[in-house]
Amino acid sequence: MKRSIYFLVLVGFLSSPLASEASLIEEKKCGECHRLSEKETEKNGPDLFYAGNKFQALWLERYLQSPEVIRIAGYTNDPGFLKGESQNSHKHSALSKMDAKQITHELVKMTLPDLSQELSNAKPLTKGQKAKIKYQFERTFGCIACHQSLNLAGKVRGGISGPSLVDAGNRLQANWVASWLKTPKTFFEKGRMPIYQMDDETRLQFAQFIMTLKKENMR
Repeated sequence: MKRSIYFLVLVGFLSSPLASEASLIEEKKCGECHRLSEKETEKNGPDLFYAGNKFQALWLERYLQSPEVIRIAGYTNDPGFLKGESQNSHKHSALSKMDAKQITHELVKMTLPDLSQELSNAKPLTKGQKAKIKYQFERTFGCIACHQSLNLAGKVRGGISGPSLVDAGNRLQANWVASWLKTPKTFFEKGRMPIYQMDDETRLQFAQFIMTLKKENMR
């Protein structure tokens, strides 16, 4: 009797969504390129153990089906990054719609505890605030030296050593951007992102501005 109950429990677990997702992410060998736990050593691809804080699920699902290069110059841990000889700037392998949906469902559950929700009830930027932050984004803090963005004419401009921000408003979550601007080393200890001396109001408005950068605004 006990053996029968054990068998039914085991079958139930293996057929559960969590178990099937875990076996799928293992089957696709995501862990070979991405850290799925903070305790793992550095790997070639971006960390995913806080994917649920960082990415918007809709974007993630679409990306996994039709990947695009976000870091044109590659990742900073590439041996030839500073020489312009990137090894890891190739596109991610494409997944089927079903697999992308299943893996996205699991990745959005990977979050860091106690991430600040400063922008959850923020009011939209006014036209004047947006113009001011855009000037600071390009001139005062020089963000476009490393990141591609959209100018006032909707054209792509900026550097390529950092990830493109052209579609950041569809890809990233506002609260994650705000936390990243404050303490980037919380997410990536060896990253090259500078820690700017911004007051909280400016930092939060920066995060809101970055969320306005979307491909549908390109011309």
